[in-house]
Amino acid sequence: MTRGRFITLEGGEGAGKSTQLKALAAALRGRGLDVVETREPGGSEGAEAIRALLLTGEADRWNPRAEALLFAAARSDHVDKTIRPALERGAWVLSDRFLDSSRAYQGMGDLGDADILTLHQIGSGGFAPDRSFFLFLPDGEAERRAHDRDGGAADRIGGRDPAFHRAVADRFARIAAQEPDRVRSIDASGERAEVTARLMEALDDLLP
Repeated sequence: MTRGRFITLEGGEGAGKSTQLKALAAALRGRGLDVVETREPGGSEGAEAIRALLLTGEADRWNPRAEALLFAAARSDHVDKTIRPALERGAWVLSDRFLDSSRAYQGMGDLGDADILTLHQIGSGGFAPDRSFFLFLPDGEAERRAHDRDGGAADRIGGRDPAFHRAVADRFARIAAQEPDRVRSIDASGERAEVTARLMEALDDLLP
């Protein structure tokens, strides 16, 4: 049996990852593929329990090291219980966020990129996507979309100040520039169907 493909959608708040994941899944199913939609943190029973710990409470509920460890633990369970089994049966797995989000959000300040990658090696054996998409928007547009989506009631990470989210966007752009073979930067502006078409075009070399 042919192994499936693992595709991740990354980017800051309001970039449209969740919307595009559903649209991309529908497009791939239209090609006759078995598609699994998942998310991080979460995607398995254990990881969803950790998600509740990570995304609720005050902004300072966890220090940066504890937060990174929790994300790595959730990802380990997600890879083991959901992602690998689906790939082994030949399904394509689409995840709303994965390791690059930890690198962008937690790999600043006390921890660096090498620390996040080490945690991922320990927790998930360095497991990597076949293709990652970084969805980007101008600063003001991303902030407006996130506010419209959340109605001003973001979770404890999404609710951090604009300077933090600008730094996150810069980190995503840096990762994309450093790993062009895996990561594709996708303009998320315009009509939703246009963005989905850009994603499909950027997957053309992986499609059967």
